[in-house]
Amino acid sequence: MSIAAAFMVPHPPLIVPAVGRGREREVAATIRAYEKVAEQIADIKPETIIISSPHSVMYYDWFHISPGSGASGSFADFGAPQVCFDEDYDSGLVKLIERLAAEQHIPAGTQGEQDPSLDHGTMVPLWFIRQRYKGGKIIRIGLSGLPLETHFRLGKLIAEAVNQLGRRAVYVASGDLSHKLKSSGPYGFAPEGPEYDRKVMDVCSRGAFEELLSFDESFCRRAAECGHRSFVIMAGALEGMNIRAEQLSHEDVTGVGYGICTFIPSEDPYVRLARMTIETYVSTGKKLSVPGDIPDEMKNTRAGTFVSIHKNGGLRGCIGTITATRQDLAEEIIQNAISASTRDPRFPAVTEDELPYLEINVDVLTEPEEIASPRELDVRRYGVIVTSGWKRGLLLPDLEGVDTVDQQIEIAMMKGGITYDDDITLERFEVIRHK
Repeated sequence: MSIAAAFMVPHPPLIVPAVGRGREREVAATIRAYEKVAEQIADIKPETIIISSPHSVMYYDWFHISPGSGASGSFADFGAPQVCFDEDYDSGLVKLIERLAAEQHIPAGTQGEQDPSLDHGTMVPLWFIRQRYKGGKIIRIGLSGLPLETHFRLGKLIAEAVNQLGRRAVYVASGDLSHKLKSSGPYGFAPEGPEYDRKVMDVCSRGAFEELLSFDESFCRRAAECGHRSFVIMAGALEGMNIRAEQLSHEDVTGVGYGICTFIPSEDPYVRLARMTIETYVSTGKKLSVPGDIPDEMKNTRAGTFVSIHKNGGLRGCIGTITATRQDLAEEIIQNAISASTRDPRFPAVTEDELPYLEINVDVLTEPEEIASPRELDVRRYGVIVTSGWKRGLLLPDLEGVDTVDQQIEIAMMKGGITYDDDITLERFEVIRHK
């Protein structure tokens, strides 16, 4: 699995009714948007809720990740001790994040805890989430004074850990926007305040995450924002995904900016067709009919395709065709998706309980062309077909662990049962990879 969704949310305690005592009505649009976020999380049913909070333990040169099996907290500091939480931590995912951080030289881990209690930047999102969804453990991550690029790298690392463990997780980036929006507000006014809110809401509503890294840090300080680094970690966790971004609300009535956006991965239509095929066939034994809403290119094009399935980072099945065998690309994908999930001789057939944990890629192949020498190959750009008489072996390009042309040819020969005593011909092809 990967990050199933991410959410940019504020954390003013006053929106919790027991704290606000009526003042929460001032930010009704924020509350409605928060309720929608909670409903979306409940629909996803995540195993883990990852929360980055500006009010967790923070160091200049270290990302603190809360240790142990869990933590408690309440809104006692805000006059509402009866609103309390007792949350379990996903210690397994925390351990993997720590290990990957050490390997990648990112200063992050569980050392340096000062106060184990949950902070309000964590509890405000949880208050809304727990109204709708009681399941799932949490991870609580603090920010740091390190550069924005390092926060982004930490987000990528978190997504890598989620993928390795096969967790179904959501990311909640807790953070208010500018605290300098109105002279009547508690922090006064600065011209950078409204400008920051406008810029960050524009960037996040478009899902243009790379632009978050270009914000000048002195500008952010003058705007007195608190959530930018939280948003950047989230951006790293979503890096490389096709994202559907939506702005749900933005309010500045208190002099502090509260923005809520949702970020839902949108599956590539090629991958979606393969996934639907696998789910239908494994669950019912029936072949999926070609849906009517697929792109025209899948109806009007013929090509060889490979469907590969991974689970928890390991290969679970891969079957394909070198050239087109069906009337169109959609039918080619459907047939190969069925074969990859149920007919790969290296693996047992996929079972229904595995379906939520599968990662699926679809490679569409160009027409193979014969080459005279291995020098015309590039393991990142070209796949290779090795042929000797009726024996044939194929290897896709850009595979992890295949770093040289010699390796690529050797593996293809092994797959085709071809020996070094055989006369061979080489062909190369390119792929369009849908992930």
